[in-house]
Amino acid sequence: MEVQIAVAKINKYATIESGDTLEAVERPNGGLSVVLADGQTSGPGAKAVSMMVVRRVISLLAEGVRDGAAARAASDALFTEKKGRVICTLNIASVDLHSGTIVLTRNNPAPIFVCRGDKADCLEAESIPLGTSRDVRPVITELEIETGTTIVIYTDGLMNAGIRRSQTMDVCEVIRSLLDEQEPTPQELADSLLGYAVKLDEGRPADDISVLVLKVVPRNGDDVRRMTVRLPISS
Repeated sequence: MEVQIAVAKINKYATIESGDTLEAVERPNGGLSVVLADGQTSGPGAKAVSMMVVRRVISLLAEGVRDGAAARAASDALFTEKKGRVICTLNIASVDLHSGTIVLTRNNPAPIFVCRGDKADCLEAESIPLGTSRDVRPVITELEIETGTTIVIYTDGLMNAGIRRSQTMDVCEVIRSLLDEQEPTPQELADSLLGYAVKLDEGRPADDISVLVLKVVPRNGDDVRRMTVRLPISS
């Protein structure tokens, strides 16, 4: 088997910095974790909050701390620093080779889409953002690593796209239709979702949008690990 991960993200229109921060870290016992945080509002202030959260989580995961404990520690740190006045959503997607599972940790009202074989679900259990109080607990889902698994994680900018025109998208239904019509690569799926959201916002995203797709596919190739990043820079 092989795990492929892709990301597509864009800033809120006319905003220099995105309030969404995403980073990846190798797990000390084998595997990889991807951490996505969305700071309250947008711009530099939101970016500072999401970066603080992601860096706290990444440092703890690198030390071998469990995902849920890392999320709780980041929430306590945010609550202490901001006195409960600022919140931040958090998602952690971990491919844990030690346990042979994919661990999904969620402090985000936005659902997570999971497709395994013929079964497609949106994980919609109530989830509270970080920083609202002390000891905020995440919703944790653990899945065996199985070929054919597709997971889609996103910030609220995706599901709120088009709200100004009363044409918000049903994210899970759109994902289902994309998967039914074809077999998109993780990057194609992430790009399609982001493109649809930007279209709903008439080319001017009303919020920062980030889409993270993780897919388990049959292994086909060598043992080399690869990562590609594209960073457009305005001239």
